[in-house]
Amino acid sequence: MIIKNLIHGTFVDRPNRFTVTFKRDGKLENAHLRDPGRLKELLLPDVDLLLRPALNTANRKTKFDVIGVLKDELWILINSGFHSDIANDLINSQVIKEFKGYHVEKREYNYGKSRIDFLLTNNDGNKMLVEVKGCTLIEDGMAKFPDAPTTRGKRHVEELIDAKSEGLEASILFLIFCEDAKCFYPNLDMDPEFSNALKNANKKGVNIIAYSFENIYKNRELEIKPLKKINVELNSSI
Repeated sequence: MIIKNLIHGTFVDRPNRFTVTFKRDGKLENAHLRDPGRLKELLLPDVDLLLRPALNTANRKTKFDVIGVLKDELWILINSGFHSDIANDLINSQVIKEFKGYHVEKREYNYGKSRIDFLLTNNDGNKMLVEVKGCTLIEDGMAKFPDAPTTRGKRHVEELIDAKSEGLEASILFLIFCEDAKCFYPNLDMDPEFSNALKNANKKGVNIIAYSFENIYKNRELEIKPLKKINVELNSSI
């Protein structure tokens, strides 16, 4: 995936969960932040941001969207609006063995009390539910999720456990937006309930998959490029 027409800014403040104040050409502007995480290790004073002018400003308070942030000379995607398209491309690429032979039948599939990101089908008529989570918290090569408590995320995991018990295949796909990530851990200290639900899902046969990406910025474009599947460590949550 390539995200075009980007501009630079420097982070100033995060007045609320969905808004970032940034500086550009000596002027302060506000931008919409479409990421539910805390991002405390990323949104530091004067850190470089990539932003994109909003496609439709008619009913918006901000004229820009936050796309990425620079950390240790690497760009990291912090906009969940792209997760579904990135996951869709990854599933269709067939590089992940758990998705071999499956294709996307429907996005945003209602199941139980949740809306699951994907319903997949294979040629034998087998169905698979796939929930997608974006991960931006990377410490010493360890990708951790979540970086803030998520009751919604826990509910999604529990819905997938139910789906598995009803004869459907089920997977959780973590998109790791940092090429330095070497392994994935549930963030037990931040959210023990989600972490324990994820462990339980694994025991019940739900696929837990983590895939890393490199983010290449050039000529006002950010390319989100699939890199590799990384190890998932569930027995030693941190």
